[in-house]
Amino acid sequence: MAEASLTAEQRQRYARHLALAEIGPAGQRRLLRSSVLIVGVGALGSPVALYLAAAGVGTIGLADHDHVRLSNLQRQVIHSVAGLNRSKVDGAARTLGALNPDVKVDAIEATVDEHNAMELLRKPLVHGSIFRIEGQVTVFVPGRGCYRCLYPEPPPAGAIEESEQAGVLATLPGIIGTIQAAETIKQITRAGDPLVNRVLLHDTMAMTFREVRYRRNSGCPTCGDRPSITSLADSHAAVGAEEGRR
Repeated sequence: MAEASLTAEQRQRYARHLALAEIGPAGQRRLLRSSVLIVGVGALGSPVALYLAAAGVGTIGLADHDHVRLSNLQRQVIHSVAGLNRSKVDGAARTLGALNPDVKVDAIEATVDEHNAMELLRKPLVHGSIFRIEGQVTVFVPGRGCYRCLYPEPPPAGAIEESEQAGVLATLPGIIGTIQAAETIKQITRAGDPLVNRVLLHDTMAMTFREVRYRRNSGCPTCGDRPSITSLADSHAAVGAEEGRR
């Protein structure tokens, strides 16, 4: 694809991408034609949405049922005082529209849960989660393993504290969310080595990163050779996942 097929404004806006051999005009065109669903527009969803919009992802869906609270603003950087008590997806959509009018934003004031998530399982998932001062990122691709392959059993009830009690370092979701955005761009542009079958673990206080590898479990009841799970059930055991979704 020739660079000339982009508009003059797009060539200027995405000039730093066009200069990269790893992305270039062809990769930028893929970004502009792509669509991404961001589940939760909170701590992690904020940097993911901002960087994907800045990168020129053509359609961004924002799914969240929640409203902005004052306690969110310590880490949910897409929101502001002006948006307090208002819909997160509506406020985030306005912010993204102001950042990049190339991007179409679908504001979905709803939760992705056990009732509607099964239809999403056949798409790549860039998963991030945070807890206190630690976070992790991995990429699930259909046919190469799923969340249950990585974590066969949920933690026991009460093992994970609510974020209000445990706390979250303000900058941690920025680190993890930005990595999620980078992995999403790599998936779309087919560049680099994705975090498929690898979990990147980060400790902010030690400022360390380490990697754990996993693989698809052929006996997995969700994605194995003979899957026995065909529907989802909500689990309240892993309550710390609230911050991973927001």
